[in-house]
Amino acid sequence: MRYIVIGAGAVGGVIGGRLAGSGHEVVLVARGAHFEALRDHGLRLRVPEGELVHRLPVADGPGVLGELRPDDVLVLAVKTQDSTAALQAWAAVPVAGGGTAAERLPLFCAQNGVESQRLALRLFRRVYGVCVWLPSTYVEPGIVSAAGSPLTGILHLGRHPQGADETARLVAADLEKSHFEAPVVADVARWQYAKLLGNLGNALEAVTGPVADEQATALLRRVRAEGAAVLDAAGIAYASAEEQQAVRGDKVTLVPLDGTPRGGGSSWQSLTRGTGTIEADYLNGEIALLGRLHGVPTPLNELLQQLANTFARERRVAGSMPVGELVRRADEALAGTP
Repeated sequence: MRYIVIGAGAVGGVIGGRLAGSGHEVVLVARGAHFEALRDHGLRLRVPEGELVHRLPVADGPGVLGELRPDDVLVLAVKTQDSTAALQAWAAVPVAGGGTAAERLPLFCAQNGVESQRLALRLFRRVYGVCVWLPSTYVEPGIVSAAGSPLTGILHLGRHPQGADETARLVAADLEKSHFEAPVVADVARWQYAKLLGNLGNALEAVTGPVADEQATALLRRVRAEGAAVLDAAGIAYASAEEQQAVRGDKVTLVPLDGTPRGGGSSWQSLTRGTGTIEADYLNGEIALLGRLHGVPTPLNELLQQLANTFARERRVAGSMPVGELVRRADEALAGTP
C-alpha cells in the first residue's frame, strides 16, 4: 500500500516519516513554506534516536499525482477546520481502473476531535477513525519531532461509525512495524471521546502556556469535569482514565530532544506558527455544542473556545495571558451561568 498523508504537520509528518523509515511508500501533502522545505530539503524527523531525513515525494494537492492507485491509503491529518477543503479536493480524484477516491479508497482521519469522520462520511464511502495518542511538534517548516519512547505513539483504529475490517488490520500492521502500537477496535469513537476530554486543555495551554502550577491544574480539572458531564448527559461512552492508562502504561515516555523544546500541544503550535486559525471549535466547541443539545451549561469550555479563537484571529503570542487573569474570567463565566 502507498500512504498519502494529507497534512504533513506534527501528526501527519511523524506518521509519514515513521512509515517511510520502515520501508513503506509515502507521499506527503503540505502547503506553503512547509511544502517548499519538504520538497527542497526532505522531511527532518527528530526522534529519540536522532534526526532522520526522509526525502519523499511531496505534493501541494492532488493534481500533481494524476490518477491514484487502487492500493492507496489516504491519511487525513490536517486540523479539523481545514478538513472540508481537503476532503473536497481529494474526493473526486480519479483512481486507476475507474471510480474516484471517495468511491474506492480508504480514508483514515488521524486528527483531534470527533467531527472530521462525520464530514468525511458525507463524501467518502470508507472512513476510519484514529484516536491519536502521539506527542509531536511542528513549529518550523520542514521539521517535525516526536519525543515518545520506546514507542512514538499509540493509534487506535476502527471503521466509522463502528466496526473493524481487514484494511484496518493491514494498516495497523504497517504502523506496528513503524514505532507505533495500533490496536484495531470496533468502538474507536469511545477512545476518541476520551481523547477529546484530554484535548479540552489545548486551548488553556495555548492561551496561558503549559499547565504547570496549581491554579492552571485546578482550572483544567474543572474544564474536563464540565466536558465529562456533557458526554454523560448525551449518553456518549468514553474510555475511562484507568482504561487509558492500562493501555498506555509507560510505552510513550517523553525524552528530551536536542534543539527541540516542547512548548505546548497542537493548539499552542498553531498560535506559535501564526496560522490565524485554531481547532478550538472542534474541541471545546464540541462540548459547547453537545451542552446546548442536551441542556448542560458549558461556560468554561465556551470561554476557552472564545479566547482561543481571539488569540488565533488576532495572532496574539501563545501563552501570553496570565493564568490568574484566565481563572478570574472563568470564575466570572461560572457566576454568570443561569
